[in-house]
Amino acid sequence: MISGFRKVPCVIQRGGTSKGIFLLERDLPADPELRKKIILAIFGSPDRRQIDGLGGADPLTSKVAIIAPSKRRDADVDYTFGAVDINEPIVDFSGNCGNISSGVGPFAIDQGLVQARDQETVVRIFNTNTQKILKAYVPTPNKQTQYLGDYAIDGVPGTGAKILLDYSAAEGSVTGKFLPTGNPVDVVSVPSLGEIEMSIVDAGNPGCFIGPEVLKLSGVEGPLDQKIIDSLDAIELIRGTAAKLVGLVSDAAKARVEKPSVPFVAIVSEPKTYTSFTDNSTIDAAEIDFVVRPFYMQEMHKTIGGTMTVCAGAAAMIEGTLVNQVCSPRARQTKTVRMGHACGTVSIEVDVSKDTQGFHLTKAAFGRTSRRIMEGFVYVPESLYATR
Repeated sequence: MISGFRKVPCVIQRGGTSKGIFLLERDLPADPELRKKIILAIFGSPDRRQIDGLGGADPLTSKVAIIAPSKRRDADVDYTFGAVDINEPIVDFSGNCGNISSGVGPFAIDQGLVQARDQETVVRIFNTNTQKILKAYVPTPNKQTQYLGDYAIDGVPGTGAKILLDYSAAEGSVTGKFLPTGNPVDVVSVPSLGEIEMSIVDAGNPGCFIGPEVLKLSGVEGPLDQKIIDSLDAIELIRGTAAKLVGLVSDAAKARVEKPSVPFVAIVSEPKTYTSFTDNSTIDAAEIDFVVRPFYMQEMHKTIGGTMTVCAGAAAMIEGTLVNQVCSPRARQTKTVRMGHACGTVSIEVDVSKDTQGFHLTKAAFGRTSRRIMEGFVYVPESLYATR
């Protein structure tokens, strides 16, 4: 024992292009406020460098996954995702994270929460944030999680074993509606920008899609481009306006605190050739169906989130959305959407049907990889447990 500290079991696990701290629910306090304080202490937030915790000083590495055996008959484990703010004492449980989701199945098997089967184990995951079931198809030869393999995803060095994620039940994840406003495109007034077009779609997580011309951008800028940095305040205004429009906040100006992670905003444009900001490789217009530049926690995403992939892919299949308008016909014919993000590409198998009630998500499956990086204990000040 270390005097003045309490040991909390934890695992650092990469899921897709994100990295998170995976915790068992039983090891955390039940009280929501105390739980938030403990999570913030684990990550070292708020602090720009998160120097006193396990956070990586990047929104893509400041994520928590809380796992528990599920009491539901249609699920094996319950999974709660939290976006841990770096600069503010906020843990946002509003939405899910598709990349971190890819680590939940392997984690559940490794921890003994799910019994592995020969060759492949299907882990049914109930995401408490969105109240949706997703499935992870985890390779388990010899009844053990296989992490090594030859499947590559842009944004992660090397290769790993492919984990297929099925998000076909993720329609209306937060708002309850596939098209929260009922329209494929809305014309909305945004302070300082005037009237702009946006498409709001909710699948996996709610997303607000806009064209680059709204911010006088080309659509192929990278996360560190000065034009992007200069546009962040305007993008947050757009995000707050969309959040209010679909009823997630009562005041657009409060979205930064009340709903910092959802809806996300993504700039979409027709296929273009551009250079990856990570390795200067060329992403050819002929290899993608549209370009996407999503934003997460007030920064441009270095790649694209898993739920963002689901949402953008689904939006491409809904007639009339801004994503549908810039997406190549090939994607709608093959039901496989290839997106060009800041450092490469991602593809998703997706399909949408339409009846008298509107559009419905019928398929959304994409591949990720994961890796267990560390397991052990994180030390949390004992004094926090005495406060409320």
